[in-house]
Amino acid sequence: MPKALITGCTGQDGSYLAEFLLAKGYEVHGIKRRASAFNTERLDPIYQDFHEAGARFFLHYADLTDGSSLASLLYDLRPDEIYNLGAQSHVKVSFEIPEFTADVVACGTLRLLEAMRRTGVACRFYQASSSEMFGIAPPPQNEATAFHPRSPYACAKVFGHHIAVNYRESYGLYASSGILFNHESPRRGETFVTRKITRAVAHIKHGVQHKLYLGNLEARRDWGYAPDYVRAMWLILQQERPEDFVVGTGEAHSVREFVERAFAHAGLDWKEHVEVDARYFRPAEVDILCADASKARRALGWEPAVGFDELVRIMVDADMHAVEARLKGGVAALQVAAGAEGRQS
Repeated sequence: MPKALITGCTGQDGSYLAEFLLAKGYEVHGIKRRASAFNTERLDPIYQDFHEAGARFFLHYADLTDGSSLASLLYDLRPDEIYNLGAQSHVKVSFEIPEFTADVVACGTLRLLEAMRRTGVACRFYQASSSEMFGIAPPPQNEATAFHPRSPYACAKVFGHHIAVNYRESYGLYASSGILFNHESPRRGETFVTRKITRAVAHIKHGVQHKLYLGNLEARRDWGYAPDYVRAMWLILQQERPEDFVVGTGEAHSVREFVERAFAHAGLDWKEHVEVDARYFRPAEVDILCADASKARRALGWEPAVGFDELVRIMVDADMHAVEARLKGGVAALQVAAGAEGRQS
């Protein structure tokens, strides 16, 4: 039975990847950070009590800012594959907490690679690189495109990407990177723009919210469906030799287009509810990111199964169902929740 370790297991990608690997017959171990509130909601569908016979999914306390915890975990578990998905991944927030972002995203990757080297654990390492590394490089972007990061998060990801290449070349580690373009789902964090839109649509449709405030409506992104992208992560680590791959749909759509599709799917006129707030603009904007994923298609046989319009429908429908379920608990509770989400975005 192959054994995998996932950092960022409680996030969108980590939860989908854990499900995917369990279906493949893996024993899956995830890292979670200590918190005073439960932060494993995305993992509820696959949770197993470790006391039960045949359990194959386990969570461990550790942190990318704590190298000793990483080294101890690797030494004890000796996984066959490591997927480094953990990060402070909100671009706008990275401008507000740049030092923490760099510590987790850049130095966290270094700590994990160094733990691999020091413990001598023979495993394959996947680095979650990001399309944000390309910044203002002209599209379409592929593996040969020069990086021009435009945020602390993107800069930290560039370091993480290059240090993975460096450890591969210096120490012979099997370290591959997936340069993934934007990928979304109903499990996307509520403060990311796509989920912020679809949750607002659901709240507005049910009369518990009236306005949605957004930043740059003209920013264009290559948006895909997260479960398609975790499949690419796994395929990358199944290759004979470690390499880096760009993964994306090859289509770019603006935030405005996402808004139009989402509101239209709910039978709403977005112009009646959406307002631009300059506070949501980034200090340095990235106008367009669009993938040239021809290498991934050729070498991995990977193709996205869900297109842009279907992605929007999936997310809106999921948030509609969630709001309807919460309405049964009372409108007041839903309004409080919607207000809290607005304050965090």
